[in-house]
Amino acid sequence: MRLPRFYPIFDSSDWLRRALPLGVKLVQIRIKDQPAPRLLGELALCQELCREHGATLVVNDHWQAAIDLGCDFIHLGQEDLDTADLPAIRRAGLRLGISTHDHAELDRALAQRPDYIALGPVWPTILKKMKWEQQGLDRVREWRKLVGATPLVAIGGVTPDRAREAFAAGADLASAVTDITLNPDPEGRIREWLRVTA
Repeated sequence: MRLPRFYPIFDSSDWLRRALPLGVKLVQIRIKDQPAPRLLGELALCQELCREHGATLVVNDHWQAAIDLGCDFIHLGQEDLDTADLPAIRRAGLRLGISTHDHAELDRALAQRPDYIALGPVWPTILKKMKWEQQGLDRVREWRKLVGATPLVAIGGVTPDRAREAFAAGADLASAVTDITLNPDPEGRIREWLRVTA
C-alpha cells in the first residue's frame, strides 16, 4: 500500500478546510477533550471534507467513533492499544497506524500487522512532553530495517528540510503539526511541504 508522503495532523475541521483544497491527500484528525456529541459531529464533518477532496482521513484514538462513522483509517498510540478492540477495528475494515518510541513498543506494534508504523519524536518537539527527547536519524535507519515493507512515518520536529533527511534515512512519510499550525503563513507552509513531498 502506497501512502502520500506528506501527513499533517490537525485538531479541527477548520484546518482541514484550509489544507485539503491545497492538495493534501492524507490527514490525521487528533481531537482531545471534547464531549461525545461534539466529537462525533466534528469527526463526521472531517470525514465529509476528506471525501469531497479525495483525501484519506486518519482518526486519532477514537476507534469506536471511527467505526460508527464508517471511517477508513485509525491511529493508535501505545496507551490506546491497551483499551482498543483491535479485532473490532479489523472487522470494520479500518486500516491501522501505530505510534512507537522504543523496541518493546515496536515489537508490540508489528504484532498487530499495522498499515504504518510511526516513530517519534525524530527531532525535539514542542507539541507534548515525552520521555523520549529525540530519536534521531540513526533510529529512523534502524526502524527502516526492522519494519520491513511496512510504511514508516517520521514525526516530531519535522520541517520540510528535515523531511528530506528523514526520507533519505528511510522514512516513507513525514508528519507535521506545529510546523504548520504555528507558522505565520500556514497555507504557504503546506504548499512548501507538498513541493518537498511530491
